[in-house]
Amino acid sequence: MMNIKEAASRLGISARAIRFYEEKGLILPAKQSSNGYRTYTENDIWRLQTIAALREIGMSLQDITHALGEIDQGNQQRLEEYLELQQAVMYAQWIELKRMMDTTQRMIDLNRQDGPLDVSHLHDLADSARRLREARQNWHDRWNYDTQAAIHDQRVQAAGSASTGQPNSDGRHHSDNASPISDENEVLHPHHNADHSTPSESKDMVQSSFYLYHNYDEALEQTAHWISPALGEKGLDIGTGTGNLAGKLLQHGADITAIDQSREMLRRCRTKYPEMHVKLGNFLALPFADHSFDFVVSSFAFHHLSPDQQLLALQEMQRVLTSRGRIGLTDLMFVDATHLDSYIQQAETTGHEEQLRALRERHFPLLSELCSWLEQQGYVTKHVRHNELLHTLLAVPLR
Repeated sequence: MMNIKEAASRLGISARAIRFYEEKGLILPAKQSSNGYRTYTENDIWRLQTIAALREIGMSLQDITHALGEIDQGNQQRLEEYLELQQAVMYAQWIELKRMMDTTQRMIDLNRQDGPLDVSHLHDLADSARRLREARQNWHDRWNYDTQAAIHDQRVQAAGSASTGQPNSDGRHHSDNASPISDENEVLHPHHNADHSTPSESKDMVQSSFYLYHNYDEALEQTAHWISPALGEKGLDIGTGTGNLAGKLLQHGADITAIDQSREMLRRCRTKYPEMHVKLGNFLALPFADHSFDFVVSSFAFHHLSPDQQLLALQEMQRVLTSRGRIGLTDLMFVDATHLDSYIQQAETTGHEEQLRALRERHFPLLSELCSWLEQQGYVTKHVRHNELLHTLLAVPLR
């Protein structure tokens, strides 16, 4: 037993800090019946050390309260999730600081150029940095994937059966249980080769629902085949969901890390693939050091990002890849701006409000722009089209 002064001396913190943690309910020391003074046991000291350690890494008092509750219940997995979340926050801060340092250096370089300084260049750099910072901060999960984790695999299986016209494992067909394009039951409708279709053909095709997970297994198999990891190669699957693509790469002998922002998706991924490294994280601040992976993949997730966020995501992929690291993206994409415009025009003409809403709320990238950006960064690209919008894209560095 020790008093507050002795406890503070042992821990190297102030008595005031200990009282503050008591006020917040993080620690409840016993009081002496004779004088009401607090006494601290070895367990109290351990708890204070834990609080101090979590504060040291920047964890909020609210998160510390939750983390201590998980410790008390012996729930190591939940505690790990809190620590991973805090690590993700720190990586995001580090990435933002690194970007600010890069922008400052570019300003210094501009100032050193011969001739009078055009101050507008500094303004442009600052505006660009601000816009990208806001893009990183403004993403949120409007689809609430935690609530969808329990049925995710069932949904993709149902859509896969629908795309082939085959019954599901329970004997039912597409109309019984397939899910349309989004996780909010939004529907997109295909218009194959609209420029060459007759009006009646186009109308018929638009009225045929297009499902997000059509050709799902085919696309994942294509991604795994093109990545073709060597035994022991380190790979990262971003937005892994329940780990279906990561699982295929694991079967190839890769050392896979799977990240997702949804705790529930990751819990199911851990259950399916206990040998896989699973971690909380997202596209915009990958919680890994530079040059950590031999390849990065993502499937059916990139379109959740805005165009500015997609650029940040690509830059993050580059950052964590080795110099010869490759990128595999499988997602719904428009071939180019003409494809997108004709798709929108057709939806407006036929009055498909759900399709238009899905296009507004999601940001299906342009394949041509993705390839152009990657090639400017020194990659050679190739791609394959699985259906009207679903593509798999591979980027391999030339160097």
